Amino acid sequence: MYKIRQIKYSESSVSIQVYKIENRKRVIVRHIGTARNEQEKSDLLVLANDFIEKISKQLFLFEDQQSGNVFYIRQTEFIGVHYTFLYDVLSKIILAIGFDKLNNTLLLDLVIMRIMEPASKLRSIALLEEYFGIKHRRQNYYKTAPEWLKLKSKAEGIALAFARKHYAFNYDLLFYDVTTLYFETFEEDELRKNGFSKDNKFQQPQILVALMVSKEGFPIAYEVFAGNTFEGHTIIPAVKSFILKNKVKNFTVVADAAMISTENIEALRENDISYIVGARLGNLSHELIEAIDKSILREDGKSIRIKTDKGYLVCSYSTVRYRKDKYEMEKQIENAKYIIENPSKNKKLKFTTTKEEIIALNQKLIDKTQKILGIKGYYTNIEESLLSNDTIIERYHELFRIEQAFRIAKSDLQTRPIFHYKEEPIKLHLLICFTALVISKHIELQTNKSIRKCIHECKRITTARLKNKITGKEIKIKANLNPVIMEILRKINLLT
Repeated sequence: MYKIRQIKYSESSVSIQVYKIENRKRVIVRHIGTARNEQEKSDLLVLANDFIEKISKQLFLFEDQQSGNVFYIRQTEFIGVHYTFLYDVLSKIILAIGFDKLNNTLLLDLVIMRIMEPASKLRSIALLEEYFGIKHRRQNYYKTAPEWLKLKSKAEGIALAFARKHYAFNYDLLFYDVTTLYFETFEEDELRKNGFSKDNKFQQPQILVALMVSKEGFPIAYEVFAGNTFEGHTIIPAVKSFILKNKVKNFTVVADAAMISTENIEALRENDISYIVGARLGNLSHELIEAIDKSILREDGKSIRIKTDKGYLVCSYSTVRYRKDKYEMEKQIENAKYIIENPSKNKKLKFTTTKEEIIALNQKLIDKTQKILGIKGYYTNIEESLLSNDTIIERYHELFRIEQAFRIAKSDLQTRPIFHYKEEPIKLHLLICFTALVISKHIELQTNKSIRKCIHECKRITTARLKNKITGKEIKIKANLNPVIMEILRKINLLT
């Protein structure tokens, strides 16, 4: 039986001790502390009761007995902080989107770490314990990770269902683009190939990743291709796979000019897929440029539609674009003239032509370029009665949403560079990054803040970890929510 002893040294000084009786002698078990006023005395008595409860599991006779509500600062040790609030917020968003149906806690914890602080998988496992106190065994990762690749279709299905429910996605409009992800190695294999790099890493192997998003930029599907695949050859297999998987009937894909080719146009038509893609006017025939030059009214917002073998060519004019195009053309002509006047530099530039090793100004190309200054083109197979020129142009301009998604993936989630060297870990890495991108984009769309800004604000709500030296118990104190966090929670529908 443990008891509390109070030793009064003076009017304002009382020592609190815990003791027990052994062989008819009082044995001091723990000196709790010395109080110099009534409040300190009350606090020390609570600590003494906590200590007795811990070592003896002794139940107190009084129901109103306090326990664990007060700690004495001189008997407390600060042992660090956890970011429990951030983990809870991201976990609730995972639940709201439906990714909990993946039934894989370790995978989802790695997704959370990819959003919070991108790192290698093993480093992320260590950070989960450091930042959240969540422990995972490395052996469990090695054992179960290969099975996660089967979750790709399920993860895409969850993202798609969420987009339909919360962003009114109805398959009528899909934005498509590709990017390259390079590897920190110079060795190629079947998947990692040297190719045209959008990261200017031409000497390093890469893969090609195709992403499909809604008109808001919300990711719904992705595909992986070998690094030497021409990006124009990706759109048909990726889009056809999406259509077959989801049994889509009415469908419009929006993509940039790199996706346009005679073969692609034929394939899109054969599969009854509507398209809006950018047109490279500089590659048009002389006859078609003449037709555009004669038909278009050079006023802001004016457009024309011409029937071609690649579908309808919609062209629009902008004075802002005209000034930009004219400035770039004149700068390139000046560079060409300098090269002509200084042949020792012998560089091949736009607006130059070479005949019998003599460099001259390419006047035909200059004349052709002048006729399309300020004009932007778009190909589509959608009739004007169904979609006006203005709507075609407006939808194409929304393609910047997918560029934003790639920015989040590459910069905030650090999808590149990739340090894996086998196909399975590479595809697993992309599954984690895709899932993290879906969560991040939803947060950005709802809060109108970047994911980095939201994570920064959530990390400010820390949980202090204090250890009671007397009882050995850990005490946790969470920081108060500030107005910025309250507004973020309200916008993502987590404020209760």
